[in-house]
Amino acid sequence: MTDFDVPAYLGRIGLRARPPADAEGLAIVQRAHRLTVPFENLDIALGRGISLDPDRVFDKLVTRRRGGYCFEQNQLFLRALHALGFAARPLLARVWLMAGDVVPPRTHTLNLVTIDGQPWIADAGFGGSLTPPMPLAEGEARSPDGAVHRLFEHPERGWLLQRNGQDQYSFTLDPAFPSDLEMGNLWTSTAPGTRFTTLRVVSLALPNGLASITDRTYTRRNGDQHVTAELESEKAYRLRLDWVFGLKLTAEEVAALGLYDAA
Repeated sequence: MTDFDVPAYLGRIGLRARPPADAEGLAIVQRAHRLTVPFENLDIALGRGISLDPDRVFDKLVTRRRGGYCFEQNQLFLRALHALGFAARPLLARVWLMAGDVVPPRTHTLNLVTIDGQPWIADAGFGGSLTPPMPLAEGEARSPDGAVHRLFEHPERGWLLQRNGQDQYSFTLDPAFPSDLEMGNLWTSTAPGTRFTTLRVVSLALPNGLASITDRTYTRRNGDQHVTAELESEKAYRLRLDWVFGLKLTAEEVAALGLYDAA
């Protein structure tokens, strides 16, 4: 594993100056990351799998300007935090959103950051709209889009994060070792019939909302604006990936996603 290239990372997320290793700096880095690095799982559909080798993650998300899902995003974010002088470590979480009555496996990772003795949670890899870092304490925080995030200790689940009253994910403070992250990533990227192995998902946080593509359906909400459209062709899909998300896939790669009938 090579040393972390801070200037390249800051350039990727659009920051001109190195932020301070404090609460304000943490919020700056996370916001910039979320607004520039798309959440996406397209390499699963392309048959490439998801590697957590740190150099490969950096090459994919920074050098080649692709996106990734939580295990890639928060690994890159964690390495950046360390390089910027933060004390941080990964956690594993259960995603309750759309889980129904089934207890979900630990298929999400986020980061625990300690600043002046106060632990914070910071998440650059949950595929929804922008959520600010939050102190690890019972309380609320408001997103730029007006959503209210509530963090509290649940009697059975550990710490639980809600968005507008809807359960998002829960976690404990147990250490998450590299082998734990590899196991969660393997299940998430290969288990049949799950969201990430059956759908092609792309999203990007906006200053006041979220842009996303789920298979061929494009949705954008930013403040009072809300647009939904079906992407009717491979060309339209490819152009939207480029214009909105900054993802430059070749025509052959878009065809290999299998979203459109072969001509």
